[in-house]
Amino acid sequence: MLGTPAADDVIVIEEPDERFSVGVGLTRSERYLSISLHSTLTSEVWLLDAAKPAGSPRVVLPRRQGVEYSVEHQGGPDGSGRLLILHNDGALNFELASVPLPAPPGATQLAERADFTTVTGHREDTRLLDLEAFASHLVLHYRRDGLTGLRIIRADGSEQEISFPEPLYEVSPGPNPEYDARLFRLHYVSLATPDSFFDADSATGELTLLKRRPVLTLPGRPSYDPDDFEQHREWAVAADGTCVPISLICRKGTPRDGSSPLVLYGYGSYEASIDPGFSIPRLSLLDRGFVYAIAHVRGGGELGRHWYEDGKVFRKRNTFTDFVACAGHLVARGWTTADRLVARGGSAGGLLMGAAVNIAPQAFGGVVAEVPFVDSLTSILDPSLPLTVREWEEWGDPLHDQEVYAYMKAYSPYENVSDQVYPPILAVTSLNDTRVLYREPAKWIARLRAVGHGGPFLLKTEMIAGHAGRSGRYDAWHEEALVLAWIVRTACAETSPAVK
Repeated sequence: MLGTPAADDVIVIEEPDERFSVGVGLTRSERYLSISLHSTLTSEVWLLDAAKPAGSPRVVLPRRQGVEYSVEHQGGPDGSGRLLILHNDGALNFELASVPLPAPPGATQLAERADFTTVTGHREDTRLLDLEAFASHLVLHYRRDGLTGLRIIRADGSEQEISFPEPLYEVSPGPNPEYDARLFRLHYVSLATPDSFFDADSATGELTLLKRRPVLTLPGRPSYDPDDFEQHREWAVAADGTCVPISLICRKGTPRDGSSPLVLYGYGSYEASIDPGFSIPRLSLLDRGFVYAIAHVRGGGELGRHWYEDGKVFRKRNTFTDFVACAGHLVARGWTTADRLVARGGSAGGLLMGAAVNIAPQAFGGVVAEVPFVDSLTSILDPSLPLTVREWEEWGDPLHDQEVYAYMKAYSPYENVSDQVYPPILAVTSLNDTRVLYREPAKWIARLRAVGHGGPFLLKTEMIAGHAGRSGRYDAWHEEALVLAWIVRTACAETSPAVK
């Protein structure tokens, strides 16, 4: 309690398992305090009556390894109504279920799996992401065909998915503090459209634009117009026949004869999706004739939970070969040529850069690896590092499993630098990064210089930054400008001055 000695504090929940994190929040109805415990693969939620904070919380469902769920409450201020549970128990892409409240007197938990009533069932092509509960309706956030979406579920059981005109975009719930609101605020962005906020009418689905992020006009240049750009979706075929989506943007009229420089971005880990969002610094490249592409490789979540599971632990190599396949597809389709294609990725995406360039150095004209996880085996072998134990559910545990050790050693970028010709590589790291220690890219670049050929192999270390790079608007811009200048110089070394 505030104002009392710490020794008098009462422990409400204590989690001894290092794999789990603990978070506290409120249900949207503000009727219950929610205590969430979660690891990479497993979760558990406890609820406490917000009107009786000194009471004892009750678990919604006891944890089971590999079962994830989140909880919302929809009902009256007396705690009645229903619990809404978004879960993956027997539903790979998650489904939405409900259980009535209040729970039976004396029950040790608030829900039983046998009592679930399905609200939205499992679909192979749709990954349910999140739920917003209002007094009179629900809004589901989902992912399908590599794009996000929102679905309104009304009290009468009718449903409506909100539609958008662009071929590529990202949409997500915005700030919605009012539980009784009829309007639902959402955030919308695309590769061409700046960050925008809309209100959606829950009764009709009608959208009202409230605000759009301005793009400042350069001296002597026309105002920014999204219609000056083209957005495309391509599909590359991976080595095992899997179709991998690629999102692209370029200025209208950009040639498809291989003459355009191109930046190919990738990540592919932790079920994190690299959605087609807007970037003001990217305009500097597009104005110089670049094409910008995102490879939605396995290990991310763009095509559902199976897309993630097909790119982790013993299937991690799919992430790297997918990226190489995307690079080859873009060249074959005339978007660019290999010597004008610069790959870029950071953190786990930096691991992707290092592994892909080991597999196919000839596929890239340059590589930018930011805070790159390129000495991955060494780090995942060290449980004293802050994230290692939690990461074992993502990468496997090479410390206690010889098969995992051998598999990781076969793709870890540092371990697999070889006597071959590499393209120019720029590694950017930070001295105070506790997620990916600066020694990883330092070792990697040193090994490239000692064993590899080609290059040059450059390392830039920010001496006062962490995992996210320099703080402050101008320092961040300065760092990005340096990277973009390197990309332009590398990709356009022998092209006409018009693109420089």
